[in-house]
Amino acid sequence: MALEQLKTMTVVVADTGDFETMIKYKPTDATTNPSLLLAAATLPQYQHLVEKAVDYGKKQDGDNAAKLAATMDKLFVLFGVEILKIVPGRVSTEVDARLSFDKEGSVKKALKLIKLYAEEGIDKERVLIKLASTWEGIQAAKELEEKHDVHCNLTLLFSFCQAVACAEAGVTLISPFVGRILDWYVSNTSTKSYAPEDDPGVKSVTQIYNYYKKFGYKTVVMGASFRNTGEVIALAGCDLLTISPKLLEELDASTVTVTRKLDAEQAKSCDLERLSLDEKAFRWMLNEDQMATDKLSDGIRKFAVDAVKLETFINERLNA
Repeated sequence: MALEQLKTMTVVVADTGDFETMIKYKPTDATTNPSLLLAAATLPQYQHLVEKAVDYGKKQDGDNAAKLAATMDKLFVLFGVEILKIVPGRVSTEVDARLSFDKEGSVKKALKLIKLYAEEGIDKERVLIKLASTWEGIQAAKELEEKHDVHCNLTLLFSFCQAVACAEAGVTLISPFVGRILDWYVSNTSTKSYAPEDDPGVKSVTQIYNYYKKFGYKTVVMGASFRNTGEVIALAGCDLLTISPKLLEELDASTVTVTRKLDAEQAKSCDLERLSLDEKAFRWMLNEDQMATDKLSDGIRKFAVDAVKLETFINERLNA
């Protein structure tokens, strides 16, 4: 089976909030976001977690907004705790997308989530704090890693400059988005389909991976947001790949032979120049990459919309 072959060369991560999927496909890690939790929180089998979070929120001091914020934080952590009962590795828990341009707010929220995990008996080594790969998000991650020994997962990453800035900041892990890059090129160019090796998202992750390995960065690469199994197989050998339930199922059923495409030793011989970025250079390079600029802002907006929907859902129960 393709999935079992893939697991021999890449750490497989479940891109879902659904526990049954994790039990079935046995990923090492799991990752969540507001969109995934919005879908999961409305399902009957997870209502006990919603109720527990709401009960917690009602007992907190402050006005309704403070109680709602506490409930939301608790809900994210409770889902993470349940996930960690299933996966042997780590869970990624996302900082509110509305803090994407607020370094101090992001650090504060991350430390609150880590504290809540500790109260549930979960060591911070098993948690990755997910932050958007804005300049502010990357600097928040740098502070969390250096001052608090909190490991971070930088998400909504679409460009080489974002990846370089994350590596220079010493973050634990990045999640470059493969499928969303493909989506942009299909929508904005005359090419409507790509072979896996020519897929612009696959090429982006391959470049980032080779750069990291050539220059010996500690940051690891977790390809994310896949549209088809061809993209996944084209990145076999990547440090980690986070894969949706639908594609996990397809890979599990596939009999295709999986061969290593990314190799740390081979990367060391790649003809790449080291890049050094300060804030001005980062912002300019990101601005000049229309795809990355479009997808970063779009991703932040969509996660923020789903965060508001989830808040509305929770607030109704908080005030019931």
